[in-house]
Amino acid sequence: MRPYGHVALIGLGLIASSISHAMRRAGLEARITGTARTAATREAAAQLGLGEIVETPGEAVAGADLVVLCVPVGAMAEAAEAIAPHLAPGATVTDVGSVKRAVVEAVAPRLPDHVAFIPGHPLAGTEHSGPAAGFAELFDNRWCLLTPPPEADPEAVARLAAFWEALGARVETMEADHHDLVLAVTSHVPHLIAYTMVGVADDLRRVTASEVINYSAAGFRDFTRIAASDPTMWRDVFLSNKEATLDILGRFTEELFALQRAIRLGDGEHLHGYFTRTRAIRRGIIEAGQDTPSPDFGRIGRKG
Repeated sequence: MRPYGHVALIGLGLIASSISHAMRRAGLEARITGTARTAATREAAAQLGLGEIVETPGEAVAGADLVVLCVPVGAMAEAAEAIAPHLAPGATVTDVGSVKRAVVEAVAPRLPDHVAFIPGHPLAGTEHSGPAAGFAELFDNRWCLLTPPPEADPEAVARLAAFWEALGARVETMEADHHDLVLAVTSHVPHLIAYTMVGVADDLRRVTASEVINYSAAGFRDFTRIAASDPTMWRDVFLSNKEATLDILGRFTEELFALQRAIRLGDGEHLHGYFTRTRAIRRGIIEAGQDTPSPDFGRIGRKG
């Protein structure tokens, strides 16, 4: 599949930075241009050598055959409007947002007919943000989900898939609304639960702050890692994927009430059976290559 000759990155945080590093690692010889909203971010990206860093989105996308929107979901419409007059005929525009229906509605109507819009979502990240947080291995063996519209050119979809595969990712396509439901289960509601649990610990006056910090077991420690994620990004995710998140959150609440009742009644059989079923999910994730069985949730010796 013919590689892209010029890739433009709009937004220069963790994902964009990692794309640049992964492209270099893969030996892709494409020209990389990029821009970000603040001068400080642009300066940091330039010092890291992430590409040709320019001041405006229009400058960044001029002549590019692939444009990657790496901005929060809530900023997608503004980014699309900024790049639309400057897009080259035949270019592909994609994104990395973790919500897809809202991105389609924000971006697609603002793009000219002479470009292909193929939404995307690499299921990769850490709790860190900014240009310096990126690294070439971020996408290795991680899924990148593409949600092309029905009228999308198969060749353009295949070309974008090949790009992500060159960066180390595994690629799958699915419909946008189904993507949002799947991610509500696997990412969005778990993040909301983590934020809530850390907030509860912060509010619980019977436990001092030093005890929460010093005696954090693995479970709570992992909650704090998740809850340290970019607040702007996650605010936009929950506001943009409202329906699916509330659906899964309702189901979670029902399960939680059932466990609460089992604990109250001393129903050890129910608890043991439930925990046995959920333990199997963890084994499945490891068998699928999405984590390792190493102690400390597989993060020892692994960046991020």
